[in-house]
Amino acid sequence: MKKWSVAKLNKEKAKAISERYDLPPIIAALLEIRGIVTEDEINRFLFDDSSIDSPFEIKDMEIAAERVKKALENNEKICVYGDYDADGVTSTALLYSYLETIGANVMYYIPSRESEGYGMNKNAVKSLSEKDVGLIITVDNGISAVEEIAYASELGIDTVVTDHHMPGEKLPDAEAVVDLHRPDCESRFKYISGVGVAFKLVMAIEGEYADVDMLLDNYSDLLSIGTIGDIMPLIDENRVFVKRGLKHINNGDRLGIASLVEHAGLSEKNITAGNVSFGIVPRINAVGRLGRSDDCVNMLITDETAKADEIALKLSDDNSERQKIEKEIVEKINFLIAKNPSLVWDRVLIINGKDWHQGVIGIVSSRLKEIYGKPCIVLSENDGVCKGSGRSVEGFDLWEAVNACAPLLDHFGGHPMAVGLGLESGKIEQFRREINEYASKIDMPYDVLKVDCKLNPAFIDVELAKSLTYLQPFGAGNPTPVFGIAGLRIKNITPLSNNKHIRITFVSGNNYIQALKFNCSTFDFPYKTGDVVDVAVTLDVNVYKNNESLSVIIKDIKYSDTDYSLYIDSLRIFEHFCSGEQLEISELKTIIPDRNDFAEVYRYLKSEKNTENISLDIILNKLSQSITYGKLKVILEAMNELSLIALYEDMYTVRIKILEVNNKVNLEDASIIKSLKEVYRNE
Repeated sequence: MKKWSVAKLNKEKAKAISERYDLPPIIAALLEIRGIVTEDEINRFLFDDSSIDSPFEIKDMEIAAERVKKALENNEKICVYGDYDADGVTSTALLYSYLETIGANVMYYIPSRESEGYGMNKNAVKSLSEKDVGLIITVDNGISAVEEIAYASELGIDTVVTDHHMPGEKLPDAEAVVDLHRPDCESRFKYISGVGVAFKLVMAIEGEYADVDMLLDNYSDLLSIGTIGDIMPLIDENRVFVKRGLKHINNGDRLGIASLVEHAGLSEKNITAGNVSFGIVPRINAVGRLGRSDDCVNMLITDETAKADEIALKLSDDNSERQKIEKEIVEKINFLIAKNPSLVWDRVLIINGKDWHQGVIGIVSSRLKEIYGKPCIVLSENDGVCKGSGRSVEGFDLWEAVNACAPLLDHFGGHPMAVGLGLESGKIEQFRREINEYASKIDMPYDVLKVDCKLNPAFIDVELAKSLTYLQPFGAGNPTPVFGIAGLRIKNITPLSNNKHIRITFVSGNNYIQALKFNCSTFDFPYKTGDVVDVAVTLDVNVYKNNESLSVIIKDIKYSDTDYSLYIDSLRIFEHFCSGEQLEISELKTIIPDRNDFAEVYRYLKSEKNTENISLDIILNKLSQSITYGKLKVILEAMNELSLIALYEDMYTVRIKILEVNNKVNLEDASIIKSLKEVYRNE
């Protein structure tokens, strides 16, 4: 359940942009909505595919380049020290390939996620020393490796740091520390990935008159994958990296990526940023999650077709294994929630289990965040120690929330939207309590679906969808446009692919729209033919045998004119009551039902032919306005306690079964009603 937020549009400005730049009206409108309105902004966004700022704007970049050149002159052994995710792997492959091309004595090292963890470690440094490495260049890590870099120095190894993560209070004592987030770095655009910083180092080594166009031709495919994989905003320089990179990926210029595209089932498609995000990046990340990132670098740098294909197949197998592990963990969490619904009443969800795979719990946390619209941290216990990964909703700084609990934690790190942490198993409950106490003092934001603009069904066609290519590539910072279409009546619901997905035919006046809802069966879909709904959709063009057709994908659906913010507010009041939080009298009143409310809900449930899989907002829509979402939850809980119904809820479904009742039931006997009224009397 998400609140829809429709962006504001200045129609006069949009019209002026359309006329001045001869752009389709929908493109001009979307540019205006996204704040791209000046001539320079529009030209850079729509037409620039080569402008990259000078690398020498970045603090310490010149020093870094000179130290690398010195290593080249002296034939020192250089180690590119990377990371195990898509950004770290592509950073490693890019810098290693370049250095090898110019004759460097170079190797690379990627730590094991499972046994070594993120970033530099002393055992690895010692091992590199034994291999006579004289210079370590970190990519996508190093900014926090203060002790490890000092240790390397003791062993006679110099270090050049290239990173894009936030620095701590103390910078490492390296030969050069290249990080755009240094307080003393005056570079213009800060939000490039680790692979972007590595590319800037290559530019700097090439010198002031570097052929940037040639470098982009050679490395933009790696740049695009790392940039998309690390969810960097696809604006400014990142937009150049990805636009150029997608061209080379589509041309199959790098053997390893071409093999990966084939094994991802994308060889017949035009590769977009979305394809990279959902088809290529997960395969690269799966290798790191399961502990074999070296294979991935090998795939990206090899010039042997058979080797590239062998590794790409292995990556796809690893991704399937990662999906299997992820599914198993989600099923276990679903079982936990079904047994104990109070797990999801908190403001910040903390879900823990034993021996869950460390490389997957971040994805699981993200899944739970999407389902419940709340910040979520998933913890895995092993031998009395927990490691966790969390994801947040926009507007709630999860890093600050975790930082407020720092005395309980062994370690933590991250940023407002994602965190990693560790603590002793015995401190889980205290951590859950303290982070929720912190969250209770903050006005928790809604999980919002951002709708760019509303569309008239009469104007939705292939040409409109084709015009959206002006704005590609889509991704973080430049999301795929989401359009709202209001007042559509459901005419048909058709199962597809053995009922894994559905196609819905909508009608509005004389206009018909067919739309797809993925990963939703007819059994899961709560709406019926005849219902009048609003839908939020994305638009695309399908090409099959040179024939173009409109593709409409449903992102969300709700009854017309439903304000989900009221639903969410009421649900939160119910959850806060169940969690023992103090409520205002005015809040309590909204969730205390009377006998008439009970009777109305019971009559509706008895009249429904199928309540084996039903959405509570569907029930609510059929009831009078006096019954709020929180009040409905109270009524169902009370009925369940009194054995009027059997209620089952998990992450995906609500199942209600009407039970046979032989004796008269006193509604006041339900413990939830007693508790509510006792709190109300005491307020």
